[in-house]
Amino acid sequence: MTALVLGALGLLLSLVAPGLLAAARWPDRAPAPAVVLWQAITLAGVLCALGVVLAGPEELIRAFRADRRVATGVLIAALLVAAVIVLRLLVSLAGVMWRSRSRRSRHRLLVDLLDRAEQRHGLDVEGLRVLDGAQPLAYCVAGRSPRVVLTGGALDVLNTTQIAAVIAHEQAHLRHMHELVRESFTAFYQAVPRPLRSRAPLDAVRLLLEMVADDAAVRRVGADPVRGALALLSDEGGGDGRDRRLSRLADPGPRSVALSVMVLVGAVALLVLPTLIVVVPWLSVAVSNWPL
Repeated sequence: MTALVLGALGLLLSLVAPGLLAAARWPDRAPAPAVVLWQAITLAGVLCALGVVLAGPEELIRAFRADRRVATGVLIAALLVAAVIVLRLLVSLAGVMWRSRSRRSRHRLLVDLLDRAEQRHGLDVEGLRVLDGAQPLAYCVAGRSPRVVLTGGALDVLNTTQIAAVIAHEQAHLRHMHELVRESFTAFYQAVPRPLRSRAPLDAVRLLLEMVADDAAVRRVGADPVRGALALLSDEGGGDGRDRRLSRLADPGPRSVALSVMVLVGAVALLVLPTLIVVVPWLSVAVSNWPL
């Protein structure tokens, strides 16, 4: 029964919850807690998979009253499968992080070589680089020696306050290490079998992290400069996400503390309650049955 419950919960978290949460609009009012909720859903899905692998064989052994030799073999096989799941996730994470760091290192070298310092117009920002280009773009390169990159086109179309808003936005990405969050979701996406994959968490978290950085910039320079800068910069992330960001910046009312608390409590409950209600009772019985 434990394996069935965990399996059903795992499928719900993998196939149903991502679509529902990605379609919701309330995360726009609490983007940081919503990211935590996405992380809890992802981690809970992994824990459910491990629970099915371990609980399923034990419950079958107990139901059919297999002898000790068979139970030992099944236990070893279950542990090996669980180890493979964990190893696959770790290998995927290590691969994504290594490739990302290599790519950022090359990119950092390129922007340092192509930097047009004379176009900074007196901007005294550590790690700022300005590249030639008519297209108004702004982005950051994370790492131990981070860079904030603006194109000449961005400096031409933005006023002083909007430039400060853009820099504050990119610095928020760097300060909160949003790149690590994106890497973890990318690694999970690549490690999950294709039939269970969903791009919804990747796309939703990417947009929510942009909103978190928007909020940081708003706290520094106000909503109007952030909204104006976003409207003038080239759209890299797709129309719907840009429209949602512009919409929430047009109505920068106070964020709901109650909603944030509820989401964080829900994220914790998603990890804790299945463990207390389903896993702990199973463990109390399984430990006495497994050939330990």
